[in-house]
Amino acid sequence: MAKRKKDEEYRTFQDEWTEEFAFVEKAGSAVCLICNDKIASMKRSNVKRHFDTRHASFASKYPAGDSRKKACQELVSRVQASQQQLRVWTRQGDYNSASFAGTLAIVRNGKPFTDGEYAKTFMLDVANELFDDLLNKDKIIKRIQDMPLSARTVHDRSIMMANQVEETQVKDINAAPFFSLALDESTDVSHLAQFSVIARYAAGDTLREESLAVLPIKGSTRGEDFFKSFMEFAHEKNLPLDKLISVCTDGAPCMVGKNKGFVALLREHENRPILSFHCILNQEALCAQMCDGQLGEVMSLVIRVINFIVARALNDRQFKTLLDEVGNNYHGLLLHSNVRWLSRGKVLSRFAACLNEIWTFLEMKGIEHPELAQTEWLLKFYYLVDMTEHLNQLNVKMQGIGNTVLSLQHAVFAFENKLELFIMDLETGRLLHFEKLSQFKDACTASEPTQNFDLHQLAGFTSSLLQSFKTRFGDFREHTHLFKFITHPNECSLNTADLSYIPDVSLRDFEAELADLKASDMWMNKFKSLNEDLERIVRQKAELASKHMWTEMKKLQPKDQLIIKTWNALPVTYDTLKRVSIAVLTMFGSTYSCEQSFSHLKNIKSNLRSRLTDESLNACMKLNLTKYQPDYKAISKSMQHQKSH
Repeated sequence: MAKRKKDEEYRTFQDEWTEEFAFVEKAGSAVCLICNDKIASMKRSNVKRHFDTRHASFASKYPAGDSRKKACQELVSRVQASQQQLRVWTRQGDYNSASFAGTLAIVRNGKPFTDGEYAKTFMLDVANELFDDLLNKDKIIKRIQDMPLSARTVHDRSIMMANQVEETQVKDINAAPFFSLALDESTDVSHLAQFSVIARYAAGDTLREESLAVLPIKGSTRGEDFFKSFMEFAHEKNLPLDKLISVCTDGAPCMVGKNKGFVALLREHENRPILSFHCILNQEALCAQMCDGQLGEVMSLVIRVINFIVARALNDRQFKTLLDEVGNNYHGLLLHSNVRWLSRGKVLSRFAACLNEIWTFLEMKGIEHPELAQTEWLLKFYYLVDMTEHLNQLNVKMQGIGNTVLSLQHAVFAFENKLELFIMDLETGRLLHFEKLSQFKDACTASEPTQNFDLHQLAGFTSSLLQSFKTRFGDFREHTHLFKFITHPNECSLNTADLSYIPDVSLRDFEAELADLKASDMWMNKFKSLNEDLERIVRQKAELASKHMWTEMKKLQPKDQLIIKTWNALPVTYDTLKRVSIAVLTMFGSTYSCEQSFSHLKNIKSNLRSRLTDESLNACMKLNLTKYQPDYKAISKSMQHQKSH
């Protein structure tokens, strides 16, 4: 018994060790006051061995006795003073939280990490003047000075916040019943392929579109390469691929190839059907390329003239001077970009507005393009101006985040109806929907009343465009009934093929619950109210768009949020119907979110930041694109409080 008692005493910290060996007890461990090392085993022999071997010089300088006792007391006083100062800093203000807030502002504005020091200098200069009449001015300036915002600090804290956001995204995806992906690839300024992965999923009454990652593809860009990179990411983050409903891509062979495309490999890996959509905006842009045959010759001449004027510095300056002299509202022409959705329409519209000045300028330069004065060529040109304007309006209507596949499909179908109207408009010669063409025709008729115009040829061009629309969007037409179900469940009859893409949904349960829903006036009235609310939002959007109040438009309640709230209000007896509706709501109809992410990528990884690491780029992209607000106060509490050095 005596030996056991002696062992227990030797395994607890003894106060005399502080004066003998300069050790104190912290959190159940013996901590050296000289080097801050910890001794896990509370034994006198271990403490003594550490002191004799590591701090022999301290032992010789302060021999055992009063001198060592006094030296150890000074060390204890320093530690206590340091701890007291740390408590004072914590009471004065949370420097870490302030540093996180500054980092988030820097990253979300696309600024480099080194701008942290500039931001700090800016705040100090402003505070010095702004708080000049306050008694505690020095205290305010001292707090700003103590806030850590070095380039390394900004970098590290952006990584921390991005990791926290990613954890939240993965957690919500795992909690959601289903999710869908939008995928696209682009090349950054350093010629590195970047694979954008965007997810849409339901979190309560909210549908979220979140950037999961921008994956660097450093070798070839085949379907196998994209699939391998994505699967590595999915396994690392524990993404529930069994909940994946659909994939939306740009329709490139590496994505939709029959055998080795990304979607084919994904279906093979999951061993089940997965819906695949070709971005509706991309398909619309392909239809809009009405540059075959005669219309192609018109567009080709327009581009040649623009390049002659704009691509040469002297010509560009002289033409801009000419526009200023004649009082034209525009100050130059626009260069054409084949990859930009709205470029063709904007280029043609500006060219038409400056056509007289262009003709004059070419005459001054001795350049002959007789087509610019030919009625037949101008007829096709003004037709192209008006038609590309209609196509641009359709494209803009389908842009934006949060559009359901149903709304995108309706926009395309409505435009097909308009094309039939345009054909009749051209064949009858009314030209009510071709403003520029009508003005040109009236001007020609006024100068030469007997002149004839071949508008049937233009009607033929429109018929070809309509046929192009009819032959595309097959992946959307095939599932029309499934899309319509989310707003009009009483009008839709789905079959096994429609439901085969949705896991854990049986046709038997679906039909039984749908029959109950149709018989319930109380719940069907919910959907009548829903459609009334959707109509109200469409009217408000139209009114705000006519007044160019784009900021106010963004404040309107998203339509997908209204729809999911209606479905979530139903009781659990309609669980199968709710699962089907949420599955449809998560589907992407376009890769607009990916294109938006590439715009941020171009801004973040610019020529001046071309050596940005993959980890840093991914963190900046995530913090720029996410709708989640990082909880940096929670991160700050888990860190040691420290001031700027």
